[in-house]
Amino acid sequence: MSEPKPFKPESDAPTLPSDVVDALPGKFLVFDGPDGSGKSTQLKMFLNAAKGAGLKIKEVREPGGTEIGEKIRDALLEHLDREEMSLRCEMLLYMASRAQLCEQVIDPALKRGELVVADRFVSSTYAYQGAAGGIPFTEIDQAAEIAMQGVSPDATLIFDVDQETAASRLNPLLDRMEAKGAAFHQRVREGYQTLITGDPDRLSYLGIDARGSESQVFSNIVDALRERFVD
Repeated sequence: MSEPKPFKPESDAPTLPSDVVDALPGKFLVFDGPDGSGKSTQLKMFLNAAKGAGLKIKEVREPGGTEIGEKIRDALLEHLDREEMSLRCEMLLYMASRAQLCEQVIDPALKRGELVVADRFVSSTYAYQGAAGGIPFTEIDQAAEIAMQGVSPDATLIFDVDQETAASRLNPLLDRMEAKGAAFHQRVREGYQTLITGDPDRLSYLGIDARGSESQVFSNIVDALRERFVD
C-alpha cells in the first residue's frame, strides 16, 4: 500500500481530509506548547476546519472552561500586587480547575461521542510548574491522578518553535505566565521536549514543527493526526 501524500491545504481556509475526520469522533485532543508557539492560531484554524467537516465539537480551555474554572483562571493569570503565589499553590489551582473541567464537561462530552479539543491540559503543568518551576513530575502525577479521574487525552499536539521566534509572537500585554522571562521560557520549552522524547511511539505527545507558514503548520498537524489515528 502506497504512503499517503502529506496533506496540503489548497486555500486560506484549510480543510481536514476525510480519513482524519472519520477517526476523530469521541477523541480528546489537546493543543499545547510554549507561549508564542502559534498554538492559538492553529487551534482556531483546526476548529474551523473540524466544524466545517461536520464534526460535533466540545471546545475547552485551561485553566477555565467552567464557571468555577474561570474564577481560578483569573487568580492564576492576572498580575498580582499582593504576595506572590507559591508554586505548589499555583500547580494545585491548575489541577482544581482541571478536576472541575474533567467531571463537568470533558467526560460527559466524550461519552456523547463528541470530539473534545482543549487549549492546554496537564502537559502545561509538567512544562511550566514542573520543568520550569521545579516541582517533581512525580508530584504532578499524583495530583493529576486525583484531578483527572481517568480522563486523559488521546493525543497532545505540542507546537515547537525556537525561543526567538516565540518571543516575537507574544502579545505586548503579557499575562503573569508569559512575563516570566527568557530563562523561564527556555526551561518550559525543554520540558515540552522531554514529554515528546519520552513518548517515542508518538502515542500521547505529538511534536508539531511550528516554524513554517500557517498553512505549513496546519499540514504538519494533519500528518501527525493521520499517523496517530489512521495509519
